[in-house]
Amino acid sequence: QIYLEESGGGLVQAGASLRLSCAASGRTFSTFSGGWFRQVPGKEREFVAALNWNSIGTYYSDSVKGRFTISRDYAKNMVNLQMDSLEPGDTAVYLCAAAEEIGAVRGEQYAYWGQGTQVTVSS
Repeated sequence: QIYLEESGGGLVQAGASLRLSCAASGRTFSTFSGGWFRQVPGKEREFVAALNWNSIGTYYSDSVKGRFTISRDYAKNMVNLQMDSLEPGDTAVYLCAAAEEIGAVRGEQYAYWGQGTQVTVSS
């Protein structure tokens, strides 16, 4: 069992940057693929980014490609999401997840989830 906790969300203006962190406990995060999803009330959960457990292979949604970067901090047992050039459309609850397979870009591929952190981008 791996437990995940997100942090780093907040309220920023359009064009600003935020760095989300997902801290793992219970298991070593590097043995899991890590993913970030986001959800807006009334809409389906949306894939944002993923990083394979072996850190070979990253995946991004078209809406964030070139602006967001997913990375792994082995020392801190974390997966991070650097978000640059934020837009109002990025406003959502961001959820961290862990999967035991590579190429995991769908929510159903992930068995473990954090509670989420709110990101609000004002125009």
